[in-house]
Amino acid sequence: MTLLKGNNEAPLQKARADSEGLALDQDGSIFVSFEGVARVLHYSALGGMAENLPTPKDFKSLQRNASLEALAVDQEGVLFTLPERSSRDDLSFPVYRFENGRWENKLRIPRSASYLPVGADVGPDGRFYLLERDFRGLAGFASRLRRFTVTPEGFGREQILIETPPGLHDNLESVSIWRNQTGHLIATMISDDNFSVFQKTEIVEYQLPD
Repeated sequence: MTLLKGNNEAPLQKARADSEGLALDQDGSIFVSFEGVARVLHYSALGGMAENLPTPKDFKSLQRNASLEALAVDQEGVLFTLPERSSRDDLSFPVYRFENGRWENKLRIPRSASYLPVGADVGPDGRFYLLERDFRGLAGFASRLRRFTVTPEGFGREQILIETPPGLHDNLESVSIWRNQTGHLIATMISDDNFSVFQKTEIVEYQLPD
């Protein structure tokens, strides 16, 4: 284990170190999204120094503890990130797309029920997977995994693949989609224990339909 660095050899300052999303590019480099100071950093290798991607003005208006939770990269190196919360409960979630050195904010993902996005991945099938959670108080966390096709016009063909009752899993916050040796799609998810004695870290896997 090692602390993430900024654009020099020093570890990130605590106020700027709230990393949330991680995406592995085809070339082996790594992108990391952050809450607090909302931004995305690019690492040629973990343990190395970071390159700051451009930061659009929209990032500054995101809620400090509910900003860039989910981050994914497709097979062409295009990044997708979205905040945990939209500005209102009746608004869809803005999706920021990074390609050719610039961010675009033309895409949105519909919001349904009280689930909030916390993790994302682009699977080997080229589809976009969104992990969401809903905190139900003493009952615990409910989790949901949705799948979309991505076109220049937006996200379509929504499918709900997993929807768990509260308390079945802990605070699932990240997701990776891959194929096993028999060709089945697998969703691997991990929970965040928030350094709390009342929560736990767990790794959860589901086989998904094609």
